[in-house]
Amino acid sequence: MWRPIAKQFSALSAAGAAVVCLLLPPPAAAQGGIDRWEALVPQGWNPYAKFGVLELGRLQDGSPEANEMMQQLRETLDAAPTRPELEGRPVRLPGYVVPLQTGKAGLSEFLLVPYFGACIHTPPPPANQIVYVRLAEGQALAKTLRSMSTVRVSGRLTLARQGSASGESGYRIDGARIEAYR
Repeated sequence: MWRPIAKQFSALSAAGAAVVCLLLPPPAAAQGGIDRWEALVPQGWNPYAKFGVLELGRLQDGSPEANEMMQQLRETLDAAPTRPELEGRPVRLPGYVVPLQTGKAGLSEFLLVPYFGACIHTPPPPANQIVYVRLAEGQALAKTLRSMSTVRVSGRLTLARQGSASGESGYRIDGARIEAYR
């Protein structure tokens, strides 16, 4: 008598687990594509860990101590680790445009950053949160892009460090497609 009940319970548990799995959206990694900025950062990476407890209230703007700390922080953020397992993966990220190269057809290269003002009004984000983008030819939207335009970029992710006056990127997308993002 108990054996059939145990089998039924086991079957119900498996069915329940399957339903739960169907209800939950799969993570980007399981889908094969990347659609969240957090997916670009190695799990557990903390750029501030090496600084311990910062007593920022004791630092004066422009003081040698403040300048040294900011330089160390900038070096840490520029050297931010990327995730090698993401090489070649499809990506579809929303973000903001930091223009780099403009031609006759409009903007052709830019940095994609996760928040408004990054690299322009605030220090650049970590390199693993900056994507260097080269647009595919014929992108109609390229002529309308301005600094801090909101877009969604699609393409294949490459691990490639690229320095620019606006920041150090840890990833790159060549031949990217863009669309307006609201």
